[in-house]
Formats: sequence, structure tokens, C-alpha cells
Amino acid sequence: MKTDINEDLLKVLAPAGSLRVAIAVGSAVSAVWTTRDAETGEPRGPTVDLARLIAARIGTPLTLVEYPSSGAIIEAASTGAWDVSFTPVDAERKQVVDFGPNYFLGESTYLVPAGSSINSISDVDRGGVRVYGVENTATIRSSRRTLTHTTATGLASLDEALVKFGNGEVDALALGKESLQSLLSQFPGARMLDGHFHAAGTAVAVPKGHTDALEVFSQIIEDLKGDGTIRKIFDTHGMEAATVAPVGSRS
Repeated sequence: MKTDINEDLLKVLAPAGSLRVAIAVGSAVSAVWTTRDAETGEPRGPTVDLARLIAARIGTPLTLVEYPSSGAIIEAASTGAWDVSFTPVDAERKQVVDFGPNYFLGESTYLVPAGSSINSISDVDRGGVRVYGVENTATIRSSRRTLTHTTATGLASLDEALVKFGNGEVDALALGKESLQSLLSQFPGARMLDGHFHAAGTAVAVPKGHTDALEVFSQIIEDLKGDGTIRKIFDTHGMEAATVAPVGSRS
């Protein structure tokens, strides 16, 4: 159902004439990450589906603006390259973007390779353990805050981190549980550690100060949560265990 948007507000929502939605493209599917369709090469994932629905609701064409991570999306917020996005919420990011309601509640843990002696999150925090993640993400910042005897090295993209993991250069890979779940089949014998070191919401986001746009996008997200659409999107992408945030949920 199309939302009633007047011409002046439409220019605020999509100043370039199409709705530019920033997405993170990598090798995993999650509430944030998208992958590429094997046949078309086009990005596919929950955020792509949300982007299409929002563009349809406000009545504009859609332009997907691709980045290698959610951190890169945040870094570009002040450049005017995108109008709306979906990223995990943390205090650092709130200085750069304004967040609306959560649409996903997620946790992060570690992936360890086959044969690893690491059996718990506390085992990761030992001297000499090689911890990697994606730089400038909420997950790696939280990993660094919770590690006292080693630290997490950030890489520019998830693909780069996965290459290192596959080559045996990583003892523990820090990532969201849904992303890790989608990667397990690529690494036989690898294990996702129980528990979590990071828990946060993932929410709709706009560049700082875009208050009117955030109000419209937030209401659409709340509607999509309330009518079960986001639940269906997650299920379509194999994320049946993913938690849809309650209506009104904010981090």
C-alpha cells in the first residue's frame, strides 16, 4: 500500500529523484548483510527487500548503493551518497546518523575452525588468540571492549576475513549469529560458540538531522513489523530463528 506523500516531502525523502538505499554486500545473509544472486549478480537479502518495499510505499524508483560493510555505510553518511539504510545501533554511530525503530534484535559470537581448542567465549580471551572481524562495525567494537588478553583485528570487508579464516589465519571470527549460521556450510567442522559477547538492535537509519525523512521511514518499518512482513522476509532468506523487534523497540 502506497503511503500518502506530498511533492515537497518526496524531495526530502529522495532528493536525487530515486530512493538511494545503502546496503552492505558480502558473503553472508543477515539482517544487515546481503549476498549476490548466483545467476543475476544482483544483491539479495532482507535489506534489499526492505528497500524495495519502502521505495514502493513512497512512490519512487530505487537505487541500491553498495558498501563492503555497515561501517562503510556509516562513514559515507555525511557525503550525501545515500538517503536511508539499515545498520546495527551503537553509541558511536549515533553521533553520525539518526536511528529509527529496531527491526531486528541480534547477538554476536565467534566462529572457530575445525579442531580448535576454543570451546567458549571466555576461551577466546587468551594471549596469542588471533581474533578477526570487519572493521568499524558494532560487533568488532564490542569484541575489543570485552577482550582483555588479546585484541580483535579489523579487516575492510567480510570477504577478506573469510579468506583468512579459510586459510587458517584466524582462531576466532567475530560476527553476528545469523551471518555465522549462513557461513557454516562453507567451513566443514567449524563451530559457532554458544552465548554472545554483543547484543543490540538493528534499525533504520538516516544521515544526522534528517528528521522528517526518519519519521516517514520509521512509520513504514513499524507497519512492516506489525503486519508480519519483516517476519516473512527473514523466513524467506532462511532466517527462521531471527528475532523481529517488537513494535516500538529502540536501542
